[in-house]
Formats: sequence, structure tokens, C-alpha cells
Amino acid sequence: MPASQQFASDNYAGICPEVWEGMRKANEGSVPAYGDDPWTNGAAEAFRTLFGTACEVFFVFNGTAANSLALAALCQSYNSVVCSAYAHVETDECGAPEFFSNGSKLLVARNDQAKLRPDDIRALATCRSDIHYPKPKAVTITQPTETGEVYTLDEIREIAATCRALGLRLHMDGARFANACAALGCSPAEMTWQAGVDVLCFGGTKNGMGVGEAILFFDPALAEGFDYRCKQAGQLASKMRFISAPWIGLLETGAWLRNGAHGNGCAKALARRVAALPGVSLMFPVEANAVFLTAPVSVLDGLRARGWRFYTFIGGGARFMFAWDADPARVEQLAGDIEALAQ
Repeated sequence: MPASQQFASDNYAGICPEVWEGMRKANEGSVPAYGDDPWTNGAAEAFRTLFGTACEVFFVFNGTAANSLALAALCQSYNSVVCSAYAHVETDECGAPEFFSNGSKLLVARNDQAKLRPDDIRALATCRSDIHYPKPKAVTITQPTETGEVYTLDEIREIAATCRALGLRLHMDGARFANACAALGCSPAEMTWQAGVDVLCFGGTKNGMGVGEAILFFDPALAEGFDYRCKQAGQLASKMRFISAPWIGLLETGAWLRNGAHGNGCAKALARRVAALPGVSLMFPVEANAVFLTAPVSVLDGLRARGWRFYTFIGGGARFMFAWDADPARVEQLAGDIEALAQ
């Protein structure tokens, strides 16, 4: 019997119907291996259509591989990457970006916010120019951020302009890219290559897929040899169609955006119910599919006692994440329990 739905992570969700149907279709017949198949070619074309540009597209198993290999493609071992202190590449990828780049160093902006600002980039990229300092080469931003905040299009453009002025490449970690598009009401092109982004890691796992992320190079020259990099890193799936075909179902049906919008809507529904409760407050603006709450210990312990799971790894507050399959009735149940405990 399935357990009651939890909102500790959007990774708890299953596979959405459109993705499942894509996998079913790919399971018919016999096709060539290692990505030399019509499904993988079709998925790449679906991305080019969605983004309206002739980007190079690659498929890997997970987000850590996507981010790490993309950054490694932008950097030599003596280079560095500017990132936020909250960035997933800094806090939760076990040194993988440094490992796959053979030593490129992360330069971390020490501020109290998840968003990276142009001044943060300029300060880290220009503080030294001697040969003893790892030469800055790239900037990575997370959209939405790890705290659920969304970079506006103007903010992305400003960051991209700063990167261009300093000779840096811009990478976007889009583990929840669909949620950001839904939140801003913009096209994927507007938020990426038209705004100055060089490389995007588009998250599939948190958007309704069982496994798989896509890496899009908007400058094809940057993708030279990337297929070999994926193979060397153990990211070249022999039965690639089962990673690529689900993307066709997700993109061509529009499910990618519907899924993101649904998660965002559930997050906003919870925020509306609990934001004004005594002792409870929102830690960050609720702009995508995440809600971070501070509350008395008695409230948090009470939620755990009632069977709710959540993480407190950012700022000590409770984090709730809402995926494509979040049940509005279950969201209301969570809100009701918070209300009851906060009285």
C-alpha cells in the first residue's frame, strides 16, 4: 500500500504519465544503442524546437553529472568558477565539479543570499590577476535558486553582461528549470540563450521523469568533445532511448510546463495558509515550488510526530517541495496540521 504523500523533496514523486508513455513507446522493437537511435535524435530536435535555436543536446543520468561535466567543458584545470554559497555545486555535489574538471576551483561568494549578483562576480573575478590565483573562466547560477527564489530576466541579463565584460562563460543549473519558466511566464529561449546563457542543464528528474537530465550548449563550439567527456564519466547510456524518449513525451505535450506550474501553485497554496500564523514565518519569498518555514521547535516536532517528513538543512527552517503530482488535498492537510500546532 503506498505511503501517504510527503513533500520533503520533489525527488519523492513518481513518473508522470507523459513520460511513462514515452518510455512505453521506446520499449517497442529494436533500435541502435548508445544514442544512435531515432528517439535520441527526436528528443534533441524537440529541445531545438522548444528553445528556437540550433543548440547541441546531450543526455546524462543525473544533475550532478550534468553540472559537473558542463562546467568541466568550460574550464581548464587551472580555471575557476564563480558561484553562490548556496549553489548545489558547492554544497551538495561531493566535489564532483572539481573532480571532473581535474581541479578547477569554485570561487564562492560569501553573502547571505542564494542569488548571485553582478558585484559578487566582479569582486571574485577581479580581486587578483597573478599566476598564483586560479584564473576565473565561468559563472554558474541556479534557476530557481536552492531557496526557491527565481532570477528575473533582467537579473540574468545583467549577470550575462557582467560575464561578457570579464570574458567569462555563463552556466545555468536548471534542476527546476520548468518551475522557473512557469513562475516568470517566459519562454525557455528568453531565459537562456537570448539572455546570454551559454550552457543550460535542464532538469528532468524533478519535472516528472524517473531519471535523466539534458545539457544544452547554445554555442556549439563549446560542445566539442563533450560526447567523449560523457563516455569517460560513465554517463553514456547503452540504452539511451530510455533516457531520451521520455523527453519527447514531456516536451511535445507541454507537460514539462504544466508540471512546473502545478508544483508552484501548491507551494503558493501552502504559503497563503500558514504565512500569518503566530510564530511561523516564510524564510524566503515563495516564487517557485519551495516553501521554507521557520517555526517553534514544538511545531516542527509536532509535524514529525504526525508523520510529516521535511529537511532543515538551509537555515534550520522546514523545507517543503512540491512536484508534478502534489495532491492539493494533501497540501491542505499539511497546512491544517501546521495551523493546529501553531495555535
